[in-house]
Amino acid sequence: MVDLLRKSKPTRFEDLAALNALYRPGALDAGMVDEYVKRKNGTSKAKYLVPAMKEILEETYGVIVYQEQVMQIAQRVAGYSLGQADLLRKAMGKKDTVIMAAERIKFVEGAIANGYDKRKANEIFDYIEPFARYGFNKSHSVAYALVAYQTAWLKVHYRGTSWPR
Repeated sequence: MVDLLRKSKPTRFEDLAALNALYRPGALDAGMVDEYVKRKNGTSKAKYLVPAMKEILEETYGVIVYQEQVMQIAQRVAGYSLGQADLLRKAMGKKDTVIMAAERIKFVEGAIANGYDKRKANEIFDYIEPFARYGFNKSHSVAYALVAYQTAWLKVHYRGTSWPR
C-alpha cells in the first residue's frame, strides 16, 4: 500500500478512499489499480463509454471503484430502480452465470428503452461486470481511509513520545 500511495501521489482525501477500495486482490489482479494511478497522474486519459457515465465516474478518473457507481450506472443507463440496481450488484458479486445472463438481458433491454443501441448496451454491461465483482462499498472505504489518515498523522507527530494527556 505504501508503494501504491507513492506511485499515485494522492492530493485529496477522495484519493485515499479510492486507493483503499482498490487495494484488494481482485482489483489488483484485474489491473484496475494501475489504470487508476495512470489516470490520476495524467499519463492515461479517463474514458467514458457514454456521457451519462462521466458524472458518475469523474471522481475516480473514469475507473469504477465503488459498488455505488455500478448501481448508479444501472439506474442511469438501463433505468433500474435503486432496489433493482442493488440486486444487480449482489448478482455480480456472486458471479452466478445463470443470474448474470438474466441480468444482462434486463440491462440491455432497459438501456435500449433509454435510447442506447444494443451493441453499446452490451459494451457497458461488459465494462461494469468485472468491476462489480470486486467493487467496495464507498462508506466503508471512506471510514477506513479516515482511520488510516489519522493513524499516519499520529505516527508522524507523536513518534517515540508518550501520548498527550
